[in-house]
Amino acid sequence: MQNYVKSTLDTYGAIDCFFNNAGIEGKVAPTQEYDEAVFDAVISVNLKGVFLGMRHVLPVMLKQGRGAVVNTASVAGLFGGPGMAPYVASKHGVLGLTKVASADVARLGIRVNAVCPGPVETRMMRSLEAQRNPRDPRAVHDANSANTPTGRYAMPEEVANAVMYLCSDLAGDITGTHLVIDGGRSGSGGAPSAAQH
Repeated sequence: MQNYVKSTLDTYGAIDCFFNNAGIEGKVAPTQEYDEAVFDAVISVNLKGVFLGMRHVLPVMLKQGRGAVVNTASVAGLFGGPGMAPYVASKHGVLGLTKVASADVARLGIRVNAVCPGPVETRMMRSLEAQRNPRDPRAVHDANSANTPTGRYAMPEEVANAVMYLCSDLAGDITGTHLVIDGGRSGSGGAPSAAQH
């Protein structure tokens, strides 16, 4: 974290925005059977990684008197579901960190928000689909898509566009909150299972 902050400052002289986007899915298993080492790894990357990113970027932004941070949470930070204890816990934690950090720096010219994607066409979803149904991962993809009002997963570029908005001056008075990018799933009457994201 310290190295990429230094490298960015050496190259550009400032950090205008920071997209805190590291994450791993872990394994799908019941809480009572979850491997402790895998649990620790997911929490370390998904939650502590977000903390460390802000820990080293926010002092730079505070010296500048400006900046925007966007943390990647998930709809798994809003809902629960079977088999993904550390992932769901980490994403709930990311939303908590986002709110606290925002309150810490809001009067100092820094904005801190989060994005909460649902299913996105990425390697992570391929892994989760295969874990849910090793014989027919595509069936999981198709079921998730069918349960989404838009009828599809989001594309990575659509998440990136939301992040760019939150980093821009267009979102100048938006801080301490999250933007859901899930094709309408969470707003269509049924909370999506975090196990599907």
